[in-house]
Amino acid sequence: MAFNRLKDRNVHIYNIEDPTIELGGLILTTGVTNANFFSMLEILFFFESRFNLRDKGGITVERNDHPLQSGDYYIVGPLSINNEPWLVRTVSLSTGTRLESFRNAVRARDGRCVITGEESISLDNWAGLQAAHIFPLAYLGHWVEHNYGRWITVQTEEPINSVQNGLLLRADIHQLFNMYFMSINPDDNYKFIWFTHDRKNLAGRHLDQQFLNNPNRPVDQLLRWHFRQAVLANMRGAGEPIFEHDFPPGLDMVGEIWRGPKAAERMEFELYNRLAIQ
Repeated sequence: MAFNRLKDRNVHIYNIEDPTIELGGLILTTGVTNANFFSMLEILFFFESRFNLRDKGGITVERNDHPLQSGDYYIVGPLSINNEPWLVRTVSLSTGTRLESFRNAVRARDGRCVITGEESISLDNWAGLQAAHIFPLAYLGHWVEHNYGRWITVQTEEPINSVQNGLLLRADIHQLFNMYFMSINPDDNYKFIWFTHDRKNLAGRHLDQQFLNNPNRPVDQLLRWHFRQAVLANMRGAGEPIFEHDFPPGLDMVGEIWRGPKAAERMEFELYNRLAIQ
């Protein structure tokens, strides 16, 4: 079963020329500013010229660091919708010998969850912490086609498995990150942006400076890619699906996927991530 991401939105986006159709929205969490919201709109839409934004009362919203307020917002100015597809992604743990070096490199660099600060139990006990790919390994073809490897400076046999495409995350944060429910905005001091209810009180915090000073840290372009994907997945008017990822033994997982939305993309992703990558 798949659920919809538009549920519980308390920020709603309209074109002032047609205020009856909702173009998108957001579940507002701590740390989202007016300037952040403008940047999100510039991902969702194409603008022919500078645009203005008004609230329901007709007051112009300035592009500043004031906290965004919940409510209805109206775009003033010509726009077209960005139909760029987002890459379907769910919770996944890939395996294989080539990923062992990726995991070890991420562990050695980070030593703790870079979002919560939670450290490993010991140097040889990493229970609860997982090495996450920022750009998913399942889309290696997309990575190669768009030459994202050009951003990598710490080279490995496969640039997609460079430590610069990884983060050490607590297991629950890894799930949220993979499903685009949270992301890191490198263009706002590496702020944590939550796109769902923040039950962990982490939204609005930032990556710490010690992590950012590491020359092997993730490259901004990949963090920016992930943030863009999170905006596209969560803020579009129709609301993209939330995929079930917990399939108990005996459940027809294949059937469930094929009966759900974006079945072909989901199946491709799931099959790849359930193969041992040797």
